Amino acid sequence: MLLFAHRGFHVHSPENSLAAFEAAVKLGVDGIETDVRLSRDGLPVIIHDRVTPARRAVAELTHREIESDAGHPVPLLADILDAFPDVLWNIEIKNPEVWPAASKCLARFQHSRRLFVTSFRHDVVRRCAEELATDCGLLVAHRPLEVAAMMAECADQPRIKSIVWDYNIADDGMLKSVGAGGWQNFIYGAVTPAEHERCRDLGLSGLITDYPPLVLAQRA
Repeated sequence: MLLFAHRGFHVHSPENSLAAFEAAVKLGVDGIETDVRLSRDGLPVIIHDRVTPARRAVAELTHREIESDAGHPVPLLADILDAFPDVLWNIEIKNPEVWPAASKCLARFQHSRRLFVTSFRHDVVRRCAEELATDCGLLVAHRPLEVAAMMAECADQPRIKSIVWDYNIADDGMLKSVGAGGWQNFIYGAVTPAEHERCRDLGLSGLITDYPPLVLAQRA
């Protein structure tokens, strides 16, 4: 099971910062999950929330203004891929508006970095699979009526072979049906030690967590 640090390891550093990513790499994770949004000046910025701590919309601010509101440097997508070339990057595309800028950047790195692109916007995941030589995954925060139907919609896209589930909705039967269809299962959102232990026993391809030491302790 691959271990991803959710927005880096941010116990002592702001989430989605270069310091948090460096801490995750030093911790020994397999990958890092991060988020990309579009700034007003057209840059793919690494930030999760759609508003800054000053309650201003990221999309309405320049990169410099976003950093001012955040109170710390906010990296761009190219910055993190340059700084940490050896880690597996799970890049979450937060909205369709950022995709053209993100796609242009990812195209530069698609053959020199390990990339896994995901989004709750499955139309964006499809665009990624069509445009880039990059593995892609469908983010899911609700129980689909028909898992098989969701997978069938991507049958013509061999690069879409993963589902990333919210811990709260994942159950053994659903995960097994996805695995039986030749797809991979990832989970995000585990919190307690018991939840991490359960994820270890589910046969997942990967776990995305804010608490990577819990998994590393299991590996020891």
